Amino acid sequence: MSATYQQALIPIGNPETYGAVYAAVAAAFSKSGVERFLNSLKRGRARIRAFEDVLGKGLLGPETAARYALLDNGDQGQIREFYLASLEQVAPDLRQKFFRLYAYY
Repeated sequence: MSATYQQALIPIGNPETYGAVYAAVAAAFSKSGVERFLNSLKRGRARIRAFEDVLGKGLLGPETAARYALLDNGDQGQIREFYLASLEQVAPDLRQKFFRLYAYY
């Protein structure tokens, strides 16, 4: 039996706000923005896997934390999962350059 993992489809409770937060995370990890974002994490002494800390320091944009707070728990969970998946897909050369961000939890 070879079944592949498929993430469950969970309906979005507040699509407009969810989309804004999702877009902020996607922009941070875009090819043109990821190095700038990683530099801001380094300067802000934020732990890369501590999503709420990154939000609280405004590193994903000044309004993103407030929008995130408006989301229900399910939507917040999906955003956190997207953020964590995105940080693991950063190119190996950038991960090596920002080794300390990735090395420490």
